Parts: sequence; structure tokens; C-alpha cells
Amino acid sequence: MPKVGIVMGSDSDLKIMGKAADMLEELGIEYEMTIISAHREPDVFFEYAKSAEEKDFKVIIAGAGMAAHLPGMCAAIFPMPVVGVPLSSKNLEGVDALYSILQMPPGIPVATVAIDGAKNAAILAAKILAVSNPELLNRLKAYTQEMKEQVQAKDTKLQQVGYKNY
Repeated sequence: MPKVGIVMGSDSDLKIMGKAADMLEELGIEYEMTIISAHREPDVFFEYAKSAEEKDFKVIIAGAGMAAHLPGMCAAIFPMPVVGVPLSSKNLEGVDALYSILQMPPGIPVATVAIDGAKNAAILAAKILAVSNPELLNRLKAYTQEMKEQVQAKDTKLQQVGYKNY
């Protein structure tokens, strides 16, 4: 199965980016998770992004906070899709990262999910991979059905006990 690269700039991002890894595991998708600082070790970052295609990565999920250069730089080097995860921070609560990842120049797109939306980044990566993988597409359909059933079960409980006893 094609691999997904998960990259982040700091171990402090693991709490959020781990949700992407968990979701990929749930869907049976192989991934590699790496901590690389685009600012503190640009040579290491450049080699990571440049070699990602050779590693058979089909999608990179890049999480970044504050100036959030990691997703855009991945997209500038890696020829396949990049999904950016803006990470919340102390000062601007992730809005700075969101704008930085969203506002890429023409020709360097980065698919962007919600602030701290690593789980959705993994689902989006899975959907990209599912275009050419019917087995994965079936797993995604089963996941969607499971979510539907969970909502229906919650509504059934609400109807049975009422909102005050829920």
C-alpha cells in the first residue's frame, strides 16, 4: 500500500499529529512520522521532501504552527498532494498558521484542514489514495457507515430518555 509521510516541526506537535497516525492505522494505511524543523535544519528538511517520492509517499501530511512554512515548502518540493494541518499556538491560537498554509502562491497548492484537524488530514489523505485503491475505498465507506450508526444510536437514546436525562 502506498505510504503517507507525516511531518511536523516539533515533538510538541505529536499530541495533535498523532491523531493522523491513529486514523491512518485504523484505515490500514502505512505511514512514516518524522520531526523536522524547516527553519532549524533546512538541509535535512530539503532532503526529506526531495526523497519522499523515492520512498513511495503518495501524500504528505504536514503540521505546522505559527509561521507554518513546513506544509508549503513540502508542496514546493514534493510533486504529490500535501495536506497542511495548522497547529494551534499560544499567541494567535492557530489562526496565523491557518492563514500561512491557506495563502500559498499560485502553482503551489496545499490542501488545508481545520486548526488541529490532523484526523481529517488523514481521512483526506486516505480519500486521495482511495482513488486508485478499491479496498481502501471500501474501508472508507465502512468508516462512514460506522459514523452514521453512531449518530443514529445517539438520537435513539435521546428519543428514549429525553434531553434532560441524556
